[in-house]
Amino acid sequence: MTPTFNKVHNKFKLNNSNYTFEELKDVAYSLIKEGKPFEKALGDFLADWLDPRDYVRTKSSGTTGRPKTIKIKKQAMVNSAIATGNYFGLKPGDKALHCLPTQFIAGKMMLVRAIILGLQVDVIEPTTVLQFSTKKHYDFCAMIPMQLQNNIKKLNNIKKLIVGGAPISSLLLEQIQPLRTEIHATYGMTETITHIAVKKLNNFMSLQGVTSQSVELACFRTLPNIKISQDERDCLVIEAPSLTKEKIITNDVVKIHSETEFEWLGRFDNVINSGGIKFFPELIEDKIKSKIQSRFFIASEKDETLGEKLILILEGEVNNLTNTVFKDLDKYETPKKIYVVPKFIETTSGKIQRLKTLATIK
Repeated sequence: MTPTFNKVHNKFKLNNSNYTFEELKDVAYSLIKEGKPFEKALGDFLADWLDPRDYVRTKSSGTTGRPKTIKIKKQAMVNSAIATGNYFGLKPGDKALHCLPTQFIAGKMMLVRAIILGLQVDVIEPTTVLQFSTKKHYDFCAMIPMQLQNNIKKLNNIKKLIVGGAPISSLLLEQIQPLRTEIHATYGMTETITHIAVKKLNNFMSLQGVTSQSVELACFRTLPNIKISQDERDCLVIEAPSLTKEKIITNDVVKIHSETEFEWLGRFDNVINSGGIKFFPELIEDKIKSKIQSRFFIASEKDETLGEKLILILEGEVNNLTNTVFKDLDKYETPKKIYVVPKFIETTSGKIQRLKTLATIK
């Protein structure tokens, strides 16, 4: 029998205390009135979750278009929590660490998973350098890449960790390989109630002497009961009947490998047409990211001959790149100009805001 949103699992604990449905209302009120800002956000969501309405309001991610406020059915959030629990083998009584802002869907869903699956969740302030006990064992956690990077030495007591919100750098990918923590990248958006697909990032096993790492890194694998296809732009189309009745048409260009596997190529709205050739900035970035220590991204600017020409935006004070950085690129992929920006503009999850950063270039 599928759990419903108006029930609290009897194994659920919030910061080491058990609560019933009614008791959680008092917790929400107390957090809103007396809590720190991150606790107030937690209280606000609890109050929304526990009210009589069958939906919550939240901001969309922008993956399917301009960000907007949308309604998400609470029962769909329950279904998402169950799918995640089944995929990662989470059981009642397992311990979870919640370190994401509860204003956003990823943070909301960490709490819903705990309430529905019966997890014992510790909620801590969602800072970049996290304050939690490295002596306590956790079965599950979700972070953004910046948190993963800044807390990498504290992760060995976390069994399974999902990371999303922004791309993983090649340097960070290399650093997490020796960790015993199972780390997975997620693909999803607000409209799909966080992730509908994951890909493994470390702990790879060898098969007949041949590592499966290259295959694993390339493909996302969908959770159960998710159907994927492409539209005329080659953008991903998602059917997730337990999460939403509508087909979700994204702006993410993908290559589909099977009914359950796809490779993310880049954003349709980032595509650059230079001299009649279409370039995906993310694919070019992937070819050179191991050679550039600073953050960077590929973009374009107007050109009288080409229409648009490729440029590289580098975060820092000086341009210390040499031509050897670009030796693995085709000649048409090589940026025609490099700009240096002291600090990229980014979202709260650490994702670079490309257009706003470009606007700072004089």
